[in-house]
This record gives sequence, C-alpha cells and structure tokens, in this order.
Amino acid sequence: MIKTRLKIFAGDILGSLNSAIVALPQALAFGVATGFGASAGVWGAIILCFIAGIIGAKVPLVSGITGPVTIVVASVMHALNADIPSVILVIFMAGILQIILSLTSLPAIVKYVPYPVISGFMNGVGVIIIIMQINPLIGCPVMSNTINSITSLFQNLDNINLQALFIGALTLLIVFAIPKRFNKIIPSQAIALVICTFISIKMGLNVERISEISVGLPALTLPKAHLHEVITYFSYAVMLAIVLSAESLLTVLVADSLLKTKTPSKNMLLGQGIGNMVCALTGSLPGSAATMRTVAAINTGSTTKLTAVINPIILIILLFKLSGFVAQIPLAVLAGILIKIGYDIIDVKLLKVIKFAPKDDLYVLAVVFVLTVFYNLIVAVGAGITCAALLYAKRTADSAKLVHKTVYDKDIEKLEKLLDKDYKHKIRVVHIDGQFFFGSATQLISQFEDIWGTKILILDYSSENLLDISAIFALEDIIIRLQAQKVKIQLVLKSPEVKKQLETHGIIKQIGEDKIFYSEIEAIDFAKEKLKNKVHRKHFWQSKDNT
Repeated sequence: MIKTRLKIFAGDILGSLNSAIVALPQALAFGVATGFGASAGVWGAIILCFIAGIIGAKVPLVSGITGPVTIVVASVMHALNADIPSVILVIFMAGILQIILSLTSLPAIVKYVPYPVISGFMNGVGVIIIIMQINPLIGCPVMSNTINSITSLFQNLDNINLQALFIGALTLLIVFAIPKRFNKIIPSQAIALVICTFISIKMGLNVERISEISVGLPALTLPKAHLHEVITYFSYAVMLAIVLSAESLLTVLVADSLLKTKTPSKNMLLGQGIGNMVCALTGSLPGSAATMRTVAAINTGSTTKLTAVINPIILIILLFKLSGFVAQIPLAVLAGILIKIGYDIIDVKLLKVIKFAPKDDLYVLAVVFVLTVFYNLIVAVGAGITCAALLYAKRTADSAKLVHKTVYDKDIEKLEKLLDKDYKHKIRVVHIDGQFFFGSATQLISQFEDIWGTKILILDYSSENLLDISAIFALEDIIIRLQAQKVKIQLVLKSPEVKKQLETHGIIKQIGEDKIFYSEIEAIDFAKEKLKNKVHRKHFWQSKDNT
C-alpha cells in the first residue's frame, strides 16, 4: 500500500516537473503576445493552476493561458484600445460566468459540438498564431489581429532585423528538428529557449528582449466597475468565458480518455472560474486546462490532482531562480516558439483525410476556419454549429442506439463449465441502429463502457448511409478502446459503399479484412469457432500440465 502511494507520488512529481518545463516558455510567449507582458502570463499559470488544482477536478489538469485564450484576450485588448483595467474587468466577469456555468447542465453540451466545428476553430487559431508571430520573428512589432499582421508584414519587408530573423529561424529549426521521442524527456520549446537566448547573449545581438520580468507577488486590486461598463463589456466576457470553458472541457475529455476516468465537469469549471477571478484581481492572464501540458504530465506518470498543486510551486522556483535569464529572452525566440505551438494546434489528423471527408463536413469546417481567422471566434463557432445542425437535420432526424444481444451456444456452455475462469467468455452482438452521425457518435462511445469483459464483439451497422468524419473518428476511438481491453472486434456491414469508405480511412485494416462480414450469422459462426478453439487450447495445456 505504501509502495503504491509512493509510486503515485513520484509520478505526480515527475509529471509536475515535465509540465512546468512545457508551461514556462508557453506562458512567457503567450503573455507577450497578448500585450499584458511575460510576467502576467507566468503568474496567471501559477495562480490558476494552483487554485483550480485545489478546488477542481481530481485528475491532473495543468492550467494556464493557451493559444485560443491568447487570441481572445489579444482581440479584447485591441477592441478596448489596450485599456488594461477594462480588460481585467472582462476577465473578472468571465470568471463569474464560468462559476454560473458550473451550476448548470450546459457543460455537457460541449461533447455534442461537431468535429468539423472544433477542427475548423483549432485550425483557425493555429493559423492566427502563426500569422501574428511572423512580424516579431523578423524583428518588427507584433500586430493585434490577423488582417493588420498581414498588411504590416508587406510594409516591414524593408525593415527586417536580420539578427532577429537569425535567432528566430534558429529557434524554429530546433523546435521542429528535435524528434518527438526526445520531447517526452525535455520539451523542444525549453531547449530552444535556453540555447537561443544563450547564443543571443554571447553574440551580443541587437534584438528586442523581454527586458522586465516581475518576480514579486502580484498586488491584489479590485476592478473598478460601473453598470455602464459591465453592460458594455458583457459580450466580451461571454466570448472569453465560452473559450475558457470549452477548452477546459475538451482537455478533461482527453485526460479522462488517457486515465480511463470520469471527471465531473461542474467541479472543474467551478475551480477554473474562481481561479480566473483571482487572476483578474492580481492583474494576471486568465487561462484554461491546457491539453498539451496535461498530456505531458500524464505521459510522465501523473495520476492525481497533486500535479496541479506542485506544478505552480516549480514554476515559482524557476521564475525566481531564472528571472535574470528570462529578462534576456529575445522576442524573436518567443515568436519561433509560438509558431511551433500554432503548428501543433492545427488539426493535422483531419488534413490527412480531408480529401475523403464528406462535402458537408468540409463546408462547415471552411466556414468556421474563415470566420475564426478573419472575423470573430465566437461567431465562427456559432455559425459552424448552426450549419452542422441544419445539414444534420437535412440528412436525418433519427438518433442512433445500441441494441445488445448476448449470444450463447450449448457447446460453448459445456466448454465454459470445464474452467471456472473461462465462464465469462461470451459473444455479444451490438447493433448500431439508426443514423451514425456526429450527434450520436459521442453517445455511442460512452455506451460501450457497459460491455467490458466481452471477449468477442460483433458490431452490426445495417444502414446504407455513409458515415460523416465525426462518426469515422468515433468508430476508430471505439475500436482502439475495445482492443486495449483485449476485446476482439468483428464488423458486419450491409453496404459495399460503407465498407469502401472504411477501407479508405484505414478502419478495415485496423480490424482486419477477415473480421468483416456481410451477414450477422456468418459473423456469429466465425466468433463461436474462434471462442471454441481458444477454450480448447487453454483446457488442453492445463490438462497436459496436470499430467
């Protein structure tokens, strides 16, 4: 028992250290990108992660400012003419809205957002970050939005700081060249930050640097709010609260998938809301549960919320010990790191199969992407959900459901009686009735939790309708989860077109060509034979051992 607890504690320590190394360069870069400054980014990560860790979810969620949050805060800064007190009021109100949201059932809605909407949004955010960091990469001032960044870029081509471009290009080379397997040990962003800053200092490069970094505790100040300001800025607060909450909820889904847990979204949002309110009161940047940092912690061994408490402590130590070095970090280095972050946000998984995706999904993705990059993030998501809902209603109004049929055979029962531990061997047939689209895909994933222990599972999809991209990824996720539980998968398809679609996306290869059938009877007979052979072999070897 003590050994197990020590192992869990050691995993949380290592996960906290790894996630802190990932968080520091990102918090610095995002802080500069918003216009608040590097200190606001780091202290925001420290305060939010600590408070959300104590109050919120039990899983190791590492919180702080992220790419989408950075874009929203930068947009609000631009809209309010860089009036910091007004932006802080917006952040404070966004935290209150998150707390109110945690008292409702609305957080559950996020799992019904169609995949093309999420992909279009994330792709748009990734592209925005890349475009906005090109100017600082060449030694020019950062602009507040995409259009201004593109316009000023052409004007700045004659004013390129070659020294800044050199150190920025070196940063890009390092973050993209280091293999992924080394990233699990030491993040490439941290390596680039240290190496390139050290080179810039030794070479005496004439480049813009962070210059000032506050190591003192941020002062507590109450936002001065009048009714007129609250009403005027309310729409900005709603926009920020939605992005903060949505990103946190999506990170929780990722963490639960990795840890095989179920996290109550209400407690998590409560902790995030209180944390962001405190961030506002200290002049720090708001944030959400950060997927990249959370995954880094879990992959290193973190399993409990202790990670979210230790991570800020490590960040404070790094901030106090390295403040002199941090002040010398070139802005071109941070720009290179942010460009890599923007690239990582882009949904490469979808881009690889985009030519095979249904046109309806592509229309939704394109609408969300264009509106995100060139107009407004919340309008983009709203328009995407509306388009997807209309297209879904056009195709079908039927909801999908699973129908379980446990298949027993007399011969199998006799074999099962031979060995008690083989008694739980059984075959199940699961019918996916109705249409299998984005609205039903997430529901179906959760319903598969009831069938763990099954040795052979037959999925019967009788519909003639093709699957959309959300359903394909959901089916892939279902198969991965079941195979991880040592469940053998067989697939019954009635439509050659559906089979061709699944072949194109690699699902058939994932299951095995010999596990695909056109009738349920053939699949059941095949499963029975496999199960009989398996039990016969076990009984044979045990009998041989006894003799």
